[in-house]
Amino acid sequence: MTEREFLKSVPLFSRLGEASLDAILRLTRRRRFKKDDVIFHEKEAGDSLFVILHGRVKIAIFGDDGKEVTLSVLSEGDFFGEMALLDQEPRSATVIAEEECELLSLQRDDFTRALEQDPGMGTSLIQVLASRLRKANHQISTLALLDVYGRVARVIQELAEEDGKRLKDGRVVVRRPTHMDIAHRIGSSRETVTRMMRDLEENGHIETQGREIFLRPDFQKLF
Repeated sequence: MTEREFLKSVPLFSRLGEASLDAILRLTRRRRFKKDDVIFHEKEAGDSLFVILHGRVKIAIFGDDGKEVTLSVLSEGDFFGEMALLDQEPRSATVIAEEECELLSLQRDDFTRALEQDPGMGTSLIQVLASRLRKANHQISTLALLDVYGRVARVIQELAEEDGKRLKDGRVVVRRPTHMDIAHRIGSSRETVTRMMRDLEENGHIETQGREIFLRPDFQKLF
């Protein structure tokens, strides 16, 4: 896939014509980050939007006591950093590379000019932001309405929906996150997540094999 074809597959740029895509490509630059590198910190001034070419990043916030809450995990084709460009406020979260990443960066002035010149890009941006708002509302309701057992199950279900593969027997297999990763997503402790995962497995709802989790077809009925 060429860079232009890749950019066309990104929802933010999917409505752009060939000339506009070429213009955007001329303005972007590639940046590489190693695993655990911080791409930017919460409360920093923001001057760039990033598109993920390869790899995965974690969007997180940290309390004064250092406690981490993971808001989202983004992968190839996703973009981030647009909020600070739109409202000119500091970064609202910290972004960390979960694995080696290659990103395209677009500066604020170039991003703003592209929005002004191509209404289709603005429409795509609104749709993506609306989708993220729905996901945030969903995450808030999960934290507010479900107990820890339900929150752990919901996270596993969400991972299955995002990256899972359905098998012929109806089960879904997904890459197994660490218990700490799950804890960061639900605002709990690693020890509590370990107990909940053990319960899920002992009750026959999931099966863990190496770096994979297998979900039974009726898994979603847990919450």
